Amino acid sequence: MINKLISKIKATGAPIVVGLDPQLSFLPPKLLERAFSEQGETLEAAADAIYAFNEGIVQAVADLVPAVKPQIAMYEQYGIPGLIAYKKTIDLCHEKGLVVIGDVKRGDIGSTSGSYAAAHLGTVKVGEKEYAPFDEDFATVNPYLGTDGVKPFVDVCSSHDKGIFVLVKTSNPSSGEFQDREISGRPLYELVGEKVREWGEASVDASGWSNVGAVVGATYPEQGKVLRKLLPKNFILVPGYGAQGGKGSDLVHFFDEDGLGAIVNSSRGIIAAWKQEAYASYGAEGYADAARAAVLAMKEDLAQALNR
Repeated sequence: MINKLISKIKATGAPIVVGLDPQLSFLPPKLLERAFSEQGETLEAAADAIYAFNEGIVQAVADLVPAVKPQIAMYEQYGIPGLIAYKKTIDLCHEKGLVVIGDVKRGDIGSTSGSYAAAHLGTVKVGEKEYAPFDEDFATVNPYLGTDGVKPFVDVCSSHDKGIFVLVKTSNPSSGEFQDREISGRPLYELVGEKVREWGEASVDASGWSNVGAVVGATYPEQGKVLRKLLPKNFILVPGYGAQGGKGSDLVHFFDEDGLGAIVNSSRGIIAAWKQEAYASYGAEGYADAARAAVLAMKEDLAQALNR
């Protein structure tokens, strides 16, 4: 799967993943009002409005970017209707040829992790039939339980040609409470990075890259520089661009000398661009066009930083 992601990054010239993390406050009022008028102020109406919003975004940016990253919590909060919207969003993105990174942050003891891995990346058998329940291409994984929690995902990646991104140094302000703690004189995130390298060694192919990658926040460029050297064959998923403060010039060292090795996420900076002063002229009804303009601006920012 990493080969597919790399080929799409090269084809688009945009190491960008659009975070499909919708909130009702991001939706144009008329879109939400339409859903409420048809179904009332219900979970079903909220989920349908979110899917319609996603549809507009995906239609507007699918030719510009290689991948999207829906955050499952934004859908789970609306219960079963929200999960249906999540699955419909995945299917739509696949129809548009996009790589889907499911931001699910799963990780538990072996048997439970195996079930999570089957749900999001693998298949389940029901009688004589086999199904891919959510069918993302990649999933984010929490490594806190160690190898027991990660290996089931690695195994499913090997058998189904899928990939994972393991949380190593996250972009949130309090990440250092645990991730920066020193153990034998080294920060914990470095030790986790070494395990990511170990977990991914078996899946490194002729491209030189592994299906096991790392999550490293754009808000920590110095740590990103260290981890790039520590993980020479592992792609880095970089959250924290834009709304969280990361910018292209911070991210140069997340990439290798060929300009590969990282894909940068922006969520509300793109999908809620119409609410920003820079894109206010598009108006609420032009939210999808505003998102496209924000992607183009991000693409230019990264290109300048990488001297492309």
